[in-house]
Amino acid sequence: MLKTITLVGIGGAIGSILRYLASTGIQSKFFSAFPYGTMCVNISGCLLIGVIYAFAERNNISPEWRFFLATGICGGYTTFSTFSYESLSLLRDGEIFYATAYIASSVVLGVLATFLPTIIIEKL
Repeated sequence: MLKTITLVGIGGAIGSILRYLASTGIQSKFFSAFPYGTMCVNISGCLLIGVIYAFAERNNISPEWRFFLATGICGGYTTFSTFSYESLSLLRDGEIFYATAYIASSVVLGVLATFLPTIIIEKL
């Protein structure tokens, strides 16, 4: 268990650094309020986790490597990639209702959870 936690932590640190470098580097190329850097990180993170899981399924890589790459690096890079993979897994399993509910509730509740504290703090 300690080995797995260590691998996830190291991967998370690497992913977080990569997220910062990629996001700020990409965003600096655009003169716009649109968050191109974050969007590119989220999409590339989805591509990366798809490659990791596809490779893991075909080549039987160890759970330690999957934790390091998917949970650690991709998790540090973007949790959006995990959200996308879980949504795709539900769709592949034919769980259309659960996939739709998960996608819709994650987006709506995520935006509300981000917005709600600003309202509360303004009232204090």
